[in-house]
Amino acid sequence: MANARTIAQAIEDAAKTAPTRGMRFVPESGVPGTRGVTETSEASFSFTAIERASARYGGALQALGLRKGDRVGLILPANEDFVLCFFGAIAAGIIPVPIYPPLGPGQLQTYLDNTRHVVEKSGARALVTPAKIKRLLGTVQSACPALEQVVAVEAIRESMEALRPEKITLDDIAFLQFTSGSTSRPKGVSLTHANIASNLEVIMENGLGVREGDVGVSWLPLYHDMGLIGFVIAPLYYRVPSIFLSPLLFLKRPVTWFQTITRHKGTISYAPNFAYALCMKRIREKDLEGIDLSTWRVAGCGAEPIRPETLESFASTYAGVGFRKSAFVPSYGMAESSLGIAFSPLEQGMKTLSLDGPTLWSEGIAKPIDDTPPKSSADPSPDSSDTVVRLVSCGRAFPAHQIRIFDPDDLTSEHPFEERKVGEIRISGPSVMHGYWDDVDRTRESFAGPFLRTGDLGFLHDGDIYICGRIKEVIIVNGRNYYPQDMEWEASHVPGVRKGSVIAFGSRHPSGIEADRERVVIAFEMQDAQDMPMGQKVSKEIRKAVQEGIGLTVDDVVALPPGTLPKTSSGKLQRGKTRSLYESGELLDRVKSRDAGRIELAKQAAKSQLSYFKLAVLGGRRRREE
Repeated sequence: MANARTIAQAIEDAAKTAPTRGMRFVPESGVPGTRGVTETSEASFSFTAIERASARYGGALQALGLRKGDRVGLILPANEDFVLCFFGAIAAGIIPVPIYPPLGPGQLQTYLDNTRHVVEKSGARALVTPAKIKRLLGTVQSACPALEQVVAVEAIRESMEALRPEKITLDDIAFLQFTSGSTSRPKGVSLTHANIASNLEVIMENGLGVREGDVGVSWLPLYHDMGLIGFVIAPLYYRVPSIFLSPLLFLKRPVTWFQTITRHKGTISYAPNFAYALCMKRIREKDLEGIDLSTWRVAGCGAEPIRPETLESFASTYAGVGFRKSAFVPSYGMAESSLGIAFSPLEQGMKTLSLDGPTLWSEGIAKPIDDTPPKSSADPSPDSSDTVVRLVSCGRAFPAHQIRIFDPDDLTSEHPFEERKVGEIRISGPSVMHGYWDDVDRTRESFAGPFLRTGDLGFLHDGDIYICGRIKEVIIVNGRNYYPQDMEWEASHVPGVRKGSVIAFGSRHPSGIEADRERVVIAFEMQDAQDMPMGQKVSKEIRKAVQEGIGLTVDDVVALPPGTLPKTSSGKLQRGKTRSLYESGELLDRVKSRDAGRIELAKQAAKSQLSYFKLAVLGGRRRREE
């Protein structure tokens, strides 16, 4: 690994070698130059200013009694506060633990439970958050004996304590990245400075081909790996200017993403599949006046299943404002590998593989079929057949890293599958974590020989990795494997179904004649709460679509109002949790409890004069408008 450095050293190097470059933060009011927003409202920090300010934040954390190796939880919705406090902790040798802030008025208790879990599991001695959120966290502190203090970030900002230098090595833990918990309780991924440096080298040099003049633009949450490592830490290492929007600003007005890329001539920006779909839904033609996406050379996509139709539609829709379909870089990654595992080649765009569905589902074999593009719009597309599955290539393993496919029951990782055989994706290399924080059992279960078990199903074809789904999510009916993603895709095309809000899963009856087989259940959200009387009709159409699409009979279809299905803090649907709620009968109870949750948060807000409630309201509005 060439020129390996700790994050602390990278902060110093950036301040010395690129003092005038740095990070800019778009205000919640919007992009400067639009709707009367002024230039001065966009906060700017050069790398020199970041070094100085983070040193003050680090000194303030040390003044709280924190020492090298201690953990500090960060619940900081403002990007500026998060970046400076995160780097301040790093500079002091303190281990930051990012925690997502409350984003909506409902399910406050669920949020507090999750926060307690992260704080308790990490052993954080302190938690830094705005004063208005601090008032909500009394039960967290009382339930976590190791948590000595909850500190308002406003006091940290004003502190003038000097940083006492600490010796930080590549083998030291840099920070704990708690997984989003889509299938279980979040686990604390322990990432060393060496892990981070290794991953950034292959991402920036091999994956993105970073060059002079690059500018990163991101609205991704900074408390998750793609936003934090990809757009905060990576640009620091490679002295790339970065511009940040808040996630809520993007969700309220997706066009601000395009406006920021246009204004700053952004070249690199990433988003999950849903964000590209949201742009097409929410950005009107008149909003595109003055938009120029021609500088956008890397349009990354990852973090959730990539739908080729979504990216194709996006490229076609915005070609008129300069977007090039060759800019797409489908990617595969996970927190346990720091961030990136594989990126598709630059300038290639999206490469897809059309497969015979029945062979893939029943035999676990990826059998390619002709995927020649249609000659004209009148010709049937290659994926028009109900038996064809299109998957997106995520490229190859990075140098010094490996991707192999194994039988999930092979605990030695000695006999990898041949190409085009579906199995568990396993990875190895210097980017991979050493283990989960304070969790020996889960760490042991996560490795098979030298390989990390990702829990993802996939196969290799011509050296490229293709993702099929999750091992524990496969539904077995009459000896045949079905992937929930395929059912969800069929259901999502039924009129009346809210896009991106469908979950399919297998469930077993505890007793009776059906206890010996897995039942197929689909839960979905209606586009609007007022459409609930039409739920039965839409459910019937979903059954028909899945039957005709993949030849599977669905046992139960559950219609729900918008915002009911459980999601992680990063917006991923929680299939395992949905299954549990369904089997316990709580899924439908959630419909009744949503209003109660809003009332509870409103009471909390009134009691504490919580102006931060505005943010929660926006979060609720976001879910209704998506």
